[in-house]
Amino acid sequence: MADLLSGLLICLMAVQTTQHDGKCIYTHTHTHKKLSKNGKTYKCNHTNQLPALLPPNTKPWLYVNPEGPVTAYTTGILSTRVIPSSYILAMLVGVPSNAYILGFLKIRLAANSLSTIVLYLNLALSDLLLLLSLALRIHYHFSGNNWIFGETSCRLITALFYGNVYCSSQTIACISLKRYLAVVRPFLYRRLTKTTLAMGACLVVWFLFGVAIVPELLVQQSYSITELGVTTCHDVLPLEDNSHSPLVLYRLVLVCLGFIAPFLICIYAHVAVVYHLTLSGCDWRPFIRVSTLVFVIFVVCFLPSGILHIAHYIRLFSNGDDRLYGYYRVAVCLCCFHSCLDPFLCLLISKTATSELQFISLREMPQRPAVIV
Repeated sequence: MADLLSGLLICLMAVQTTQHDGKCIYTHTHTHKKLSKNGKTYKCNHTNQLPALLPPNTKPWLYVNPEGPVTAYTTGILSTRVIPSSYILAMLVGVPSNAYILGFLKIRLAANSLSTIVLYLNLALSDLLLLLSLALRIHYHFSGNNWIFGETSCRLITALFYGNVYCSSQTIACISLKRYLAVVRPFLYRRLTKTTLAMGACLVVWFLFGVAIVPELLVQQSYSITELGVTTCHDVLPLEDNSHSPLVLYRLVLVCLGFIAPFLICIYAHVAVVYHLTLSGCDWRPFIRVSTLVFVIFVVCFLPSGILHIAHYIRLFSNGDDRLYGYYRVAVCLCCFHSCLDPFLCLLISKTATSELQFISLREMPQRPAVIV
């Protein structure tokens, strides 16, 4: 009997020790595993027990180093004050201005080509969806990066946010390519079915949008942080886990298609358009100034995010270093500001030189009338 009691006591002590030592929940197997915050590894054990800081029904959850970059970002002023304040400013300016531009473009339908209207409507719709997706994230950041709206809404908001960032940059690339064809390749431009091509380009952009958001919808996005007592949305992910590890390489490819490719298209199109207009013999300086302003804003808003995005995921892929994540999140805020600036740039372009954005390349077509782009 004494031996039996001693055995039971030893078993209870072992269970109690296991409960205290457990760090993360994924399976009921007690194995040692590494987890990460967007790639930064932290060791933790899997158990079927939850920490005392979180409600019993909160799962899954992760353990991170209290002195590591995860804690510094999650509790720092950057993520709890600067980023949400920037989102609020972008929403206050961007939501009403994009809503207005939708009505403005409808009124201008008779004066502008339908292909131009289709592209600008697509841009305004994408920008509006991006800005509206910030509402819950503002609450999330001001609450100390604590997500209270559930896993489904976290996945949806994350997918809408990143998908519409890519959608906006790709639509701007389509507009730049359209201007390039009108100015540099006017013969080809006149033979094209412009409205059909514009609608087709928008469909391709939204198809890529769907491809971009599917992986974000399929994986767990919200995790409870044991040491901080908060539930993060997208910011803390176990990228070394089998379910999340493909995301690193996938996002590297995605940023090349969603940021770098549109950026290169915009550079080439802008330089070629300005060069040909300068040689045309007409005074296109007002439009060139506005076009250059559009290009500069695109570069300022999207280039830092693209560069930091690539650098961040290359470092994650190579050595699991995630110290660039905070800087990357600040750069993403600049993308949101582009969404609230697009409507004003559209209005500005419509009032420069020829309000319908008429171009002519006198070098190639000296006696032909202007074309509408």
